[in-house]
Amino acid sequence: MRSIRTFPVLFLFFSLASCKGQNQTGHLPTNKDDNTLLWEISGKDLKSPSYLFGTFHLMCSEDIRFSSSLKAAVKETSETWLELDLDDPATLFGAVKLMNMKEGKKLSDLYEPDAYKRLDQFFRDSLKTSLVIFQQMKPAFLEAMLYPKMLPCKKVNAVEEELMVLAKANKKEIRGLETMAFQASVFDSIPYPEQAKELLKGIDSINSYRKYFDTMVNIYKSQQLGEIEKMFSKSEFGMEENRDILLNKRNRNWVELLRPILKDRSVFIAVGAGHLVGEEGLIALLKKEGYVLRPIENKKPTN
Repeated sequence: MRSIRTFPVLFLFFSLASCKGQNQTGHLPTNKDDNTLLWEISGKDLKSPSYLFGTFHLMCSEDIRFSSSLKAAVKETSETWLELDLDDPATLFGAVKLMNMKEGKKLSDLYEPDAYKRLDQFFRDSLKTSLVIFQQMKPAFLEAMLYPKMLPCKKVNAVEEELMVLAKANKKEIRGLETMAFQASVFDSIPYPEQAKELLKGIDSINSYRKYFDTMVNIYKSQQLGEIEKMFSKSEFGMEENRDILLNKRNRNWVELLRPILKDRSVFIAVGAGHLVGEEGLIALLKKEGYVLRPIENKKPTN
């Protein structure tokens, strides 16, 4: 299952001093080690710091609680950048068509009759819907419909949704690192039969996948970056074969896009936590570019 891919102020900010020939750095507390999902980006030719945060795309609503440091980072920066500009109606209106397979492919073309019947029965029994209306949808997008079934709660939400609420409350512009068309093309790069196999595997092993999903949520909440990196190398999470497509290439594209943005203004960047870690992760790539990445304390409120 590919769940963290790509399928949120206790104190006032001090005014940043202007020092000719030096880069400004923020005043958020440094974390005692690298195990945090919130990082400050400074150094190089930046006039003011920006921030990088790792999200989890779907969680129980009660688990989504933002630290004072994160709230301060959103407030201090001028814009909030997500993987997609989810605040743009055009993104959502165009999504349905882009979720469909190319060349008129249908789900029924990807399965033997018995397997398709099993899949259809699962959607009827567990999701209370028929596959008839999803015949042309990419299996990877259908797989995402299983995720709420993995969580031990009735009310679920995306971290990105709560981040948008926070950004809007602070009157920050929301922008996207990618378009919906590009994200849809990413999944066109993964053969549809392979996606179909993963989807069927998901419904056949739903109880095991609930345990895997619970493990992923707990690792994310612990903010142990080393464990997050290890997670993506495990076969049960379905990532290793397509890691370059789903993570690495996109990370490199984002660094190219961010270079002039970071130089021009201070921004808050929030992407799936899997994009932060590893030699091809955003933390390592930005360091290679000459930026200074500082781990920021990101303690969640206790009540």
